[in-house]
Amino acid sequence: MKIFEIIKFIETFAPLELQDSFDNSGLQIGNVFGEVKGILLCLDITEKVIDEAIEQTCNLIISHHPLLFNPLKKIVGQTYVERCIVKACKNDITIYSAHTNLDNAVGGLNFRLAEKIGLRNIKVLRHRRGELLKLVTFVPLKQVETVRNALFDAGAGNIGDYDFCSFNSIGEGTFRAGENSHPFVGECGKFHVEKEIRMETVFPSLKKREVLNALLASHPYEEPVYDFYPLLNSWDGAGTGVIGELITEENEKSFLKKIKAIFHLKTLEYSSFIGKTIRKVALCGGSGAFLIQDAIACKADVFLTGEAKYNDFYEVENKILLAIIGHYESEYCAKGIFFDIISKKIPNIALYLSDTDTNPVNYM
Repeated sequence: MKIFEIIKFIETFAPLELQDSFDNSGLQIGNVFGEVKGILLCLDITEKVIDEAIEQTCNLIISHHPLLFNPLKKIVGQTYVERCIVKACKNDITIYSAHTNLDNAVGGLNFRLAEKIGLRNIKVLRHRRGELLKLVTFVPLKQVETVRNALFDAGAGNIGDYDFCSFNSIGEGTFRAGENSHPFVGECGKFHVEKEIRMETVFPSLKKREVLNALLASHPYEEPVYDFYPLLNSWDGAGTGVIGELITEENEKSFLKKIKAIFHLKTLEYSSFIGKTIRKVALCGGSGAFLIQDAIACKADVFLTGEAKYNDFYEVENKILLAIIGHYESEYCAKGIFFDIISKKIPNIALYLSDTDTNPVNYM
């Protein structure tokens, strides 16, 4: 199997279009057309991780955190990033990363964290906006069902818990075919009026190519008319952070003790207790403190994340319990997500979870 086929599995689950603007998810180093010998899954790329890949005869490393965040002007081995690049290239190792696209995907990192602590009714905390497009096209009456079904099969027409969504209105289209055309209806050089359906449907912008290809393949006209309109609606198909509910309420202290045990924490930072029972839990792996106000607005009892600033602990006073579990600790489960995605597709592939502890933070 080729490396690009493995990458396709990851990107089907967490499309690169879902990554945040600051991010650099995707292919970092290497040739995607090589045959896969073995795959090492990790959170961070370090020299020890690459050594581990070499020892396991893996020529593909899939990480959560990208190795390359900032542009490089030289590669002379002065930094760990430069040394990793050199070592990976010398050993013909391809490196691929899925970062905020994995965070923002439904079923991705934040959903995995929520499941880990036993939440139910899990939903996205902050939905993404500007991610939807509306397609408007015009189809002859007899071909409407064929075109509509092709668009639905390509991923259009999903709104919340509903699918096959579209709006259809009858009208008349007019045109005159040129002398070099091959009209489906009408004659070259003659004005023609055709009963048509104006069809409208919505879809995530990341599916634009598939939807357009489906339209062009199924539409009977030589020159189909279509328009794409960007929408400002929020989209529940992806977003940042999640919110859910515990099966039974817990007091603040027992809840935090449970979190400390689940994530094997040496220390746990938290704000002052506010005397509320914990039922509704919001969370975001990594640097998620920017979602504190979203959690408060959604009436969460506690917000869990990987790191926060000093003043964040003041700002939550009497509003919500804030708990910080560590950046590394909150994203460690990314390896398991990669493992599940790939192993379900190819059960017998040489797939390894990295044993290297790449957490740069130490505790005393």
